[in-house]
Amino acid sequence: MMISRSLVVTFFLVFGLRSLVLVASSVSCRLQGTGTPSALYKDGNYVIGGIFSFHFYTRIVQHNYTSRPVPMQCTGKMFTRGLRHARAMEFAIEQINNRSDILPNITLGYQIYDSCSSVPLAVQAAFQFANGKDPEAVTDASCSKSASVAAIVGDSTSAPSIGMARVLGVFEIPQVSHAATCACLSDKRQYPAFFRTIPSDQYQAAALAQLVKHFGWTWIGAIRSDSEYGNNGMATFLRAAKLHGICIEYSVAFDRTNSRSKIKRVAEIIRSSTSNVILAFVSSSDLRILLEELTTQPLQPLQWIGSDSWVIDPEMIKFGLFAGAVGFSIERSLVPGFRDFLLDVPKVQLSQSALLQEFWQDTFGCVMPGMYAQTYMDQGVKICIGNEDLSTVQIPYTDTSQLRITNLVYKATYAIAHAIHGVVCNNSSYLVSQCNKNKAVEPHQVLEQLKKVNFTINGYSVSFNDYGDPVATYELINWQVLNNGAIDFVTVGRYDASQPKGNEFRLSRNITWVNGQKKVPVSVCSESCPPGTRKAAQTGRPVCCYDCVPCGEGEFSNETDSLGCSACPNEFWPNSQRSECLPKPVEFLAWDEVLGIILAVCSITGACMVVVVTVIFYRHRTSPIVRANNSELSFLLLFSLTLCFLCSLTFIGRPSEWSCMLRHTAFGITFVLCISCVLGKTLVVLMAFRATLPGSNVMKWFGPLQQRLTVVCMTFVQALICTLWLVLSPPFPSKNVSHYKEIIILECNVGSAFGFWAVLGYIGLLAVLCFVLAFLARKLPDNFNEAKFITFSMLIFCAVWITFIPAYVSSPGKFTVAVEIFAILASSFGLITCIFFPKCYIIIFRPEQNTKKHVMGKSKAL
Repeated sequence: MMISRSLVVTFFLVFGLRSLVLVASSVSCRLQGTGTPSALYKDGNYVIGGIFSFHFYTRIVQHNYTSRPVPMQCTGKMFTRGLRHARAMEFAIEQINNRSDILPNITLGYQIYDSCSSVPLAVQAAFQFANGKDPEAVTDASCSKSASVAAIVGDSTSAPSIGMARVLGVFEIPQVSHAATCACLSDKRQYPAFFRTIPSDQYQAAALAQLVKHFGWTWIGAIRSDSEYGNNGMATFLRAAKLHGICIEYSVAFDRTNSRSKIKRVAEIIRSSTSNVILAFVSSSDLRILLEELTTQPLQPLQWIGSDSWVIDPEMIKFGLFAGAVGFSIERSLVPGFRDFLLDVPKVQLSQSALLQEFWQDTFGCVMPGMYAQTYMDQGVKICIGNEDLSTVQIPYTDTSQLRITNLVYKATYAIAHAIHGVVCNNSSYLVSQCNKNKAVEPHQVLEQLKKVNFTINGYSVSFNDYGDPVATYELINWQVLNNGAIDFVTVGRYDASQPKGNEFRLSRNITWVNGQKKVPVSVCSESCPPGTRKAAQTGRPVCCYDCVPCGEGEFSNETDSLGCSACPNEFWPNSQRSECLPKPVEFLAWDEVLGIILAVCSITGACMVVVVTVIFYRHRTSPIVRANNSELSFLLLFSLTLCFLCSLTFIGRPSEWSCMLRHTAFGITFVLCISCVLGKTLVVLMAFRATLPGSNVMKWFGPLQQRLTVVCMTFVQALICTLWLVLSPPFPSKNVSHYKEIIILECNVGSAFGFWAVLGYIGLLAVLCFVLAFLARKLPDNFNEAKFITFSMLIFCAVWITFIPAYVSSPGKFTVAVEIFAILASSFGLITCIFFPKCYIIIFRPEQNTKKHVMGKSKAL
C-alpha cells in the first residue's frame, strides 16, 4: 500500500501530468516535470526500453518549494559492469537486426536509462517508457496512445524493479529483468507483466540453506539489505533454514543510505558475534558501505556466504575479507563476439553519449574535446582522441571471463525480440514475407507472446513458467587464492532446482576455506552431543544452543545430537557410554565360579564323611555302642544325610525346568526322611526308658515295625505335599529383571509360594517336635544319653533354619541359592557331627569304652 501511494505521488510530482482541458471526447495533458534523457539511444521500427544501474548514488537536493525542483541526478563513480550489461543489450539488438530469421527487414531500437539503483529514478523511467517525453499529448477519451516502447529490459536490482513493475503492470507493458531476484516478483496478481531471466530468490534461499546444512553450520550470522531484495530473500532463507535446524545468531538489515552510526552498529554486531559463518544477502552497493566500516578495525576471520548480488563482483576483492567465501551465482556462459563488440566503441556513438564520454574519461584519465578542454590542458590533463585502446585496461567492463548477468541481459533482449516477432510475423517459420514492420505493436500483445517464448540461443534455453521465472540453476562459487596471491572465482558445485528433491545440490571439486584451510570450518552454538547423551535446550536461547545430558539409567541413544534417550528392552542394559544396549549378563550359581566350587566341595565332603561314618558303623555294627543306639535307624539316618548333602548339588548350575522341580522336592523329602529318623531315635530313647519301669510294656507298641512305619508315614506326608505342589504349580526357571536393573538373575521361581513354605513348614514342625522330645529326654541314664546329642543337633538345625528365613528373603541373586545350600549343609553337618562323631570317636579312639559292661557300668555308676 505504501509503495502504491508513493508511486501515485511520484506520478504527479515528478511528471505533473495534469488534465487541462476536458472537451467532449478529447483530453489534453501537458508534461509539468522535466524528463531525464536516455543514456543510450537508437531509433528503430520497434523500440525496446532498457534500465540499468550505471551509478549507485543520487545527488541530494534540498527543495525550497519556491522554484521548479531540479531533476534527480546520478553521482559517484561509474559502475562499469553495469555499462557492460547495457552494451550486451545493444549487442543483442545489433545481432537481431542483422539476422534474417528473427524480425527480418525490421530494425529494433532501444532507449536505455540509468536508474542509479534508485527507486524514484526507476519509476520515473517507467513513466517515460509508458508516456513518452512529448511536452503535450492530446488523446481521445479512450486514451488509445501506445507506450513509447514495446517492452523493457531491467532493472539490475529488485527494489527498483518492483517499483517499475507496479507502474508497468497497470499498462500491461512487459518487463524482463536480468537481475531482480526477489521472490515477491513471482506474484502475478501484483506484477502481471513481470518476467525475468534470473531465478527467483526462493530457489537461491533454498540452495543457501542446503549449502549451510551440507557443511554442518548450525549457528550463523546473517546480514541483509534493507530492501525488497534483502528482506524477502532473507525471510525465504530463514524459513528454509528453520526446516534444516539452522539457528541464526543475529539478523540485521541496513542500507547504504543509513547513517554512519547505524552502519557502525552493524559492524560491531559482526565483530562481537560467536558464530564463525556469516551469510550476506546484500546488494553490492550496500555491502561496499559495510566493508568500508569493517576494514577500519581488525576483524576475526569469518567464513562468508554470499548471495548472487556480490559473490562474483570483482570490486569486492580489494577489501581483502572474502578469501575462501562461497556463494551461488548464475551459470558462467559464453557470448561469441561480445568482447570484440565491447572493445569497439564507435567515435560517433562516443561523441553523442554523455554516459560513454564519462566512461571514456574515467577509464583513460583524459577529457573529451569541448569548450573546457583548453582549461584541462593547461592543468596537464590530456585530451581524449576517441581511439584509445580498451584492450589495454583491466576493468569490469572489459572482463568477459565471468559472463553471467551479462548473458541474462542477452537472453532477455532475445526473448523480447521473439515476442515482437510473434506479433508482427504470422508464420512461426519466420518467413520474410510474413512480417509487417508497419504493424502497430501493443505492449499487451508482446506480453502474451512472452508467455509462449521457448527457444535456444548459444546453447542456452530461454522460457518462462507460469510465474514468469526461468528454470533455476546456479553454480557454487568459491573465492580461491592463487599462487600469485590473486583471487579467482572457481566453480566448485552446482544447484539445479529441476532435479529430484535431495539431489539438487552437488559438489564437483574441493573448496578452499577461510585462511586457506582445507578443513571445513566449524560454526555451532553447542558441540554435537555424542551417542549416549541427549540434547537439553538452554533456557531463553535458540534450539541450536543446548547442553548434552547423559542418558538416564537404563536408557541409551545411538545417534549424534539425539533429542531423547530410549529405554533398553527388559533383557538389555546400556553399555558404560550408554550408546547401545547389550544383553544383560545372566547371573546364577555356576559350577565354575569360586562360590559354586566351594559349596560343591563342601557338599561332596559332607557326603564322603557320611559314607566314612557308615563304613565305621557297618564294620562295628555288632559293637555295643552301635547296637545300643538303634542301628537300623542309624543306618537309615546316615542314608538320608548322604542324600541331604548330595541334594545341595542340584542347586548349583543353570536352572532348568527339571532341576527346579528336583532341587526343592529332593530337599524337602530327604530332610523329612532325615528328621523322621532323628525323631524315631528320640522316641526310641523315650520308650526304652519307659520300658525299664516295672510293669511297662511300651516297647510292645513301639517296636521296629512301628519305628519304620513312623518314618514312612512322616516322609509320605512330605512326598504328598511335594506331589501336590508339582502338579498344581511347580517351580520353574525364570529371569528376574526387577531385583537388579543391570543384570538378569536366572533363578527357580517356586511357583506356588504356599507349596514352598508348606514344605519348609513341615520340616520345621518335625524339627521342633524332635527338639522338644529330645530336650525332655536329655537327663535320662547315660546308656541312653543319645538324647543329649540329638537335642544339641536339633538346636543347631533350628537355629540354622530360623536364620535362613530372613537371609533367604534378603539375599540378592545367586546368593539366595548359596544361602539355601549353606543352610542345607550347615544343618546336615550339625546332625552328623552331633549324633555320630561322638560314637565314632569312642569306636576308633576309645575302644575300651565300646563294651556292654562299660555301657552298663556307667548306668550303674549313675
